[in-house]
Amino acid sequence: MAQLIPSLPNDIATECLIRLPFQHFPAATLACEGWKLEIESPEFFQSRKVAGYSQPTIVMALARVGEETGGSSQKNLRSPTTYRLAFCDLKTGTWGELQPIPEFSKGLPMFCRLAVAGLNLVVIGGWDPETCRVSNAVFIYSFVSATWRRGDDMPGVKRSLFGCASDINGNKVYVAGGHDEEKNALTSVLGYDVAKDDWIKLPDMARERDECNAVFHSGKIHVFGGYSTEAQGVFDASSEAFDLGEWRWVQMQENFLGTKMSARTCVADGNGRFCICQGSEVMVAYEEAEWRRVAELPVDMGVPACVMMGQNKLLVIGSGKSDDPHMFFELDLERCTWTMLEAPKQHSGHVQSICFLEI
Repeated sequence: MAQLIPSLPNDIATECLIRLPFQHFPAATLACEGWKLEIESPEFFQSRKVAGYSQPTIVMALARVGEETGGSSQKNLRSPTTYRLAFCDLKTGTWGELQPIPEFSKGLPMFCRLAVAGLNLVVIGGWDPETCRVSNAVFIYSFVSATWRRGDDMPGVKRSLFGCASDINGNKVYVAGGHDEEKNALTSVLGYDVAKDDWIKLPDMARERDECNAVFHSGKIHVFGGYSTEAQGVFDASSEAFDLGEWRWVQMQENFLGTKMSARTCVADGNGRFCICQGSEVMVAYEEAEWRRVAELPVDMGVPACVMMGQNKLLVIGSGKSDDPHMFFELDLERCTWTMLEAPKQHSGHVQSICFLEI
């Protein structure tokens, strides 16, 4: 192999490269073929993680703030809310934006879902921000090359407000429930292989689940809450789990959430631990175990808009009132202590969807 950096052994050169912030990866891969091959290798990112240089990062579908329509007669009127993709490096507190999806340069699809597959961000579905038509489009963003590509459309009916979960290590994304264009709640579940750009159909759930939530861990897809076509907004407290190894639904818990509420704040980590925000409390449980209270939500926090779990911490995003700027609080689940993350004003808009990855 040619030297990565002239006059330096390649192991020392790699030690230099693993310290690069991910924002510089695209430029570094263009420097020479050796750097490109090194940075694109799975071993490179494993080395970053082991050495402590990986960047714990959240990516958000974030509303733009301070938008106004043009023209003197509408000077003080806000334009329809548009969303863009923003990120925050939780280690350094660095904020930024990803380049827009080429087909949606004026704003992200409303109610789209974000998922992570390896070092790719996957944007699925949503409503066209200009026409409000439901889209089954899939877009994949590479954090290595900082480029977008179009994936194969989600098959079947055009669905909205579905649950979405990802197997980060396996490069798979799963879509569950939601409703079709006639507002019929769905039982269907789909899986998407990002590397192969291929969709598969999984066996249906036992129940219709519109506005459900989904998480992946320990080889299972867990789907929480939602409601049926007839219930129309009266949420179910149950959950069901699909075992990918056995290829069947293996678990139904009738009162998993503890109360009939939206499951959007229910999240999980890779160790089988679930967290949920119920009222003003943060609750934690393991599979088939009772919920236990671990903390109170911060005083300034009303109903959380988004919750994310990673690295033994719980990130809660929300505001005291619906029209207040969003705040970001991080709960250390070992010490049960809160830390407020400072967000620039331009990143204080409504967060519609969120995902976490280590780069």
